[in-house]
Amino acid sequence: MRYDVIVVGGGIVGLATAYALTREWAGARLLVVEKEGNWGLHQTRRNSGVIHSGVYYPPGSLKASYALEGSRRMVEFCAEHDLPYEVTGKLIVATSSRELPRLHRLYERGRAHGLEVELLDPPAIAEREPHVRGEAALLVPTAGITDFRRVAQKYAELAERNGAETWLKARVLKIVERPDGVVVQTRRGEAHARVLTGPADALAALSVSVHFDWRLAPYDLAGSRAHARVLVNCAGLYSDRIAALAGYRPCARIVPFRGEYYELVPGARRLVRNLVYPVPDPAFPFLGVHLTRMVDGSVHVGPNAVLALAREGYHRFTIRPRDLVETLGYSGFWRLVRRHWRVGAGEMARSYSRRLFARSAARLVPELTEEDLTWSPAGVRAQALLPDGRLADDFVIEQTRRMIHVLNAPSPAATASLPIGEAIARRVVGMLT
Repeated sequence: MRYDVIVVGGGIVGLATAYALTREWAGARLLVVEKEGNWGLHQTRRNSGVIHSGVYYPPGSLKASYALEGSRRMVEFCAEHDLPYEVTGKLIVATSSRELPRLHRLYERGRAHGLEVELLDPPAIAEREPHVRGEAALLVPTAGITDFRRVAQKYAELAERNGAETWLKARVLKIVERPDGVVVQTRRGEAHARVLTGPADALAALSVSVHFDWRLAPYDLAGSRAHARVLVNCAGLYSDRIAALAGYRPCARIVPFRGEYYELVPGARRLVRNLVYPVPDPAFPFLGVHLTRMVDGSVHVGPNAVLALAREGYHRFTIRPRDLVETLGYSGFWRLVRRHWRVGAGEMARSYSRRLFARSAARLVPELTEEDLTWSPAGVRAQALLPDGRLADDFVIEQTRRMIHVLNAPSPAATASLPIGEAIARRVVGMLT
């Protein structure tokens, strides 16, 4: 089977790339390969659903340029295709006087980006969010909410309508780069199936969890082989492994961080109208607990960020030995630990204590108590970690003669998926023309 382009990964970035390719290059033979039985089941589904405005991101960064364009176009796309969305605005709240300089810097950054941002005093905060308290707040009116999994599914539908072929339940086993293209060997069958070729692979496939999810048995062993002129790796949590399968040594290692959420019980949803965020501290690697109204009316609180013991470690007791050994054996991870161990210890403590989690959220909403919180599904962030222990903060996209590897696609990747997909598609067309 011969194609012009194979896209590996059926999350929102991979599907946006496929959709963009079918528009940029009419008549291209395109294949999208996804190991799961449906689209967008990992980072795409398990995120906050926020359409980010770009106010946080440094001028000149890919994050900033993609978010500024992406937020506007995401709203337009949702409206055009009758997908749920709402432009709610966001409050970034300084809860103490020492946060005020950072808040003012965000205000200046927003103005530099051309955003219509506004500084609010305490009475104005209370008028917009009656239960939120702070010294001051930054209002970002263009922020909003949507359901990114439904957006991703629409990308898939449109790409297929434009002629793309899609393989679900297709796990990539081998990639060979040749002068005339790339050969991809897949195993097609049940999602999550593992092909066990020896003791090491059996150990790697083992998943020990409180649910006794061993995941040892392969299902349909039928394989498929495809040849393409170019391969685009958008595999998210497995992007570094897909690169390694192709013989490419990426600049960073994917280290999974679980983001744990609570949500407000129905009787407490009155405490938050829209989006309430803390002022980020640039010394810390993650943003901190915030409160987000979702399109279904629920209000999520979180996330914290703790090391996941598996790349799909959505439960704290899920362990996959290969994933854990790769993390612990990576020198960059231990450099990160030395740099941020205090923050990490605090995140771990909050992971096991609903009381501490509630206390963090109560800095923004003082009326919120432990009894107002109930568990919500966690997500896992595919974080690219550099050998020196720094978290890759911007998009990392590397290229060989026949392959493009999207090795880091952090927030606001979902918001900015349309311009990101188009940028990748332009690279592909440039490689082939």
